[in-house]
Amino acid sequence: MQQVYNFAAGPAVLPQPILKQVQAEFLSYHGSGMSVTEISHRSSLFQDIYHDAEQTLRQLMGLPDDYRILFLQGGASLQFYMLPLNIATKRRAAYVDTGHWSQKAVTEAEKISGMQVDIVASSKASSYTTIPVVPTLTKDYDYVHITTNNTIEGTAFTQLPDVAAPLVADMSSNILAQNYPFEKFGVIYAGAQKNIAPAGLTVVIVRDDLLGQVTGLPTMLDYTLQAQKESAYNTPPVFDIYTAGLVFHWLQDRGGIAGIEKINRAKAGILYDYLAQSKLFSSPVAVAARSLTNVPFMTGDPELDAEFVAAADAAGFKNLKGHRLVGGMRASLYNALPIDAVAALVDFMEKFEKGAGK
Repeated sequence: MQQVYNFAAGPAVLPQPILKQVQAEFLSYHGSGMSVTEISHRSSLFQDIYHDAEQTLRQLMGLPDDYRILFLQGGASLQFYMLPLNIATKRRAAYVDTGHWSQKAVTEAEKISGMQVDIVASSKASSYTTIPVVPTLTKDYDYVHITTNNTIEGTAFTQLPDVAAPLVADMSSNILAQNYPFEKFGVIYAGAQKNIAPAGLTVVIVRDDLLGQVTGLPTMLDYTLQAQKESAYNTPPVFDIYTAGLVFHWLQDRGGIAGIEKINRAKAGILYDYLAQSKLFSSPVAVAARSLTNVPFMTGDPELDAEFVAAADAAGFKNLKGHRLVGGMRASLYNALPIDAVAALVDFMEKFEKGAGK
């Protein structure tokens, strides 16, 4: 079978050892005679899976005891609405606009009755190729929302803004890929389909003091109730939580977040170094704002971009077509993508560039 490298933005590549373990355990989980997809979410088998995943993630992120970890459904897109519904008691929130997904978050928050949403900083003027300077903000806001990594635009926060209000983050595309001082966040949420598990799971991390502030919420949208029920008011995504737990242990074996960040910086460095000297390909993103996990690049000629994507796909480099809002190409370098994949891609790009110059 042809060697395939999956550069998809999500659902994304999972670690090969995890896929093999899932395959080995699929028909009979821990000798139970039942697949992990068949076991009850009320069973001791699943309770062990759940608590192990929760504790391992807490250890990876160094989360204090006053944070709840929720394993929910609905993706980050549901959190765009669920977050303000739960913690916006003053009905006033600040958002940092860094691209497509932060704009989506703003749109959903504005749907809440009486909600005032202020865009306090934006990189729109630079076509979202930078991260804006966020002003010092007061406690007048219920929270300040950032998107730590912008999957489409290829930018990321390297320094957190200094704000008095609770800092909350959509961390979908770089959770566990680089270290942040996680204790500085009031809420973190992330779709799991990029660095954690198959699509269908959403990780939400909430500080205790932000729970229970709003009552009378729809049951499935209530952080407090979900925390009380350990994410199992209804049937949780059992298979995804099981896979997530395996990935958390895989990360621990690689030195945790600090260890995988070192690898991710090496991966991204291979591609960015090539782009810096290439006469055909270039990156549109300001150097200081570049993401470690999503790297857009282009030739400047849409027809040549399309030719490259087709040639790369035929050679086994999959899902490199850029998002329609940016164009060109995009390589997503998530935790599970091996460094050899990036080295092989750069080698292919060098050969393509030589051929394009003839």
